[in-house]
Order: sequence, then structure tokens, then C-alpha cells
Amino acid sequence: MTEEIYPCLWYDGKAKEAAEYYCSIFENSKIISSNPMVVIFEINGKKFMGLNGGPMFKFNEAVSFVVNCKDQAEIDHYWNSLTADGGEESRCGWLKDKFGMSWQIVPAILAELMSDGERAKRVMAEVLKMNKLDIETLKNAWEY
Repeated sequence: MTEEIYPCLWYDGKAKEAAEYYCSIFENSKIISSNPMVVIFEINGKKFMGLNGGPMFKFNEAVSFVVNCKDQAEIDHYWNSLTADGGEESRCGWLKDKFGMSWQIVPAILAELMSDGERAKRVMAEVLKMNKLDIETLKNAWEY
């Protein structure tokens, strides 16, 4: 195989609008090509295709994109940007953007905080209480 594998995201006529939206939120992102049916774009250097496929299919939580954030400022930025203009908050760091795409906005340190049995239980108990994740609260649960 000589080409990379990349996702195709099905939109109801809003593929270019979605690509522009994502490129405005994530650094190192750009639209590569566009026509009335398909837009090819990159988010943080990763290739995506947006397809104007019509109203037949909708996004659901079976597929989500994970954004590992280095600090609370990044969590806040991505959370606030992706829930703006009709996005929806969910639990445990999950959200849907205004196009219905599911995202997980999580601290990069989460895997480490979930690696020790008893401590991980305390961290998970805090995660389950939150919509947007708060790093300090999770660290405090770990250290408790």
C-alpha cells in the first residue's frame, strides 16, 4: 500500500463549512482541495475527506476523535471552540460539535492517572462527575 488511510466524513451539504471550522480551531490545519462534492483537509497534519453525501447518514458516538491536551488551557480552548454555535456537552470529556461529530477532549496525563488500581478508581469517579475534564481535580484524586 503506497497511500495513507484517512477518514471520510459524510455531511449533508456542509463539508467545506465543517473543514473551515475545524481548520480555524486546530493549529497546523488547512484545506488542501475542494469541489462541490468533496473537500480534502488536514487537521494538525492528519488528512481528512469531507463528502457532501446528503441527509441519509448522521454521525454518532460510535466514532469519535480524541484530542490529547497538554494542559487545562488546551482543554478549555478545544472544549469551548467545539461546543460553540450549537455543539453539545456530554459526560467524561465527550462532546458533539455543531455538525454532530463526537470528540473526546482529554488531558494527555489521563492514561498515567488511570494506571494504578486504587488511584485509578478515584480518578475515574471524578471523571464520571464531569463534563469538561479538569486536570487539577483529577490530579487531586490521584494524590488523595
